[in-house]
Amino acid sequence: MITSGTTLSGTFFAGAAGETVRPGDNDTPTGGVHILDLPDPAAARAFAFDEPNYQAGVYRDVLLRRWRNVLGRTMWDFPGGRTGGNRYLVLGLGTGQAVDLAPPPGSDELIAYGPLLSDDGATWLGTAALLRAPETARAVLTRDRYADIEVHNWQFGGRPT
Repeated sequence: MITSGTTLSGTFFAGAAGETVRPGDNDTPTGGVHILDLPDPAAARAFAFDEPNYQAGVYRDVLLRRWRNVLGRTMWDFPGGRTGGNRYLVLGLGTGQAVDLAPPPGSDELIAYGPLLSDDGATWLGTAALLRAPETARAVLTRDRYADIEVHNWQFGGRPT
């Protein structure tokens, strides 16, 4: 389970943000996700390590990845809105031949989706998705192509720009 902040440096500012929370109580933070457009990896590191929850010791680790916004929208544009149903962060961590570069068919429950990439954008390192669909959270990615798939309860956070 991720007990860290996650910053996905993406293609747009304030694309998505929010806390991951402990299953069951939905109040205890276990991490967070920020998808934002920053000029370079150094700026992403500065943002992540200056983040108030990291500074307060809420997160033990930080995972920084470049991310490509396949859906081309922010969470604020998600047709399902901010409320109603549970939300999930799905992280598939992998190496080798890229997989799941396009969203799966029937992706009405996807809030955000795209590949995780190396700092220079040349190497595929996995896939990240935010979605509202508990029965398909793990199935959104091709299971046997990842070293690990993590599913975290996630809540909308931040504010639209």
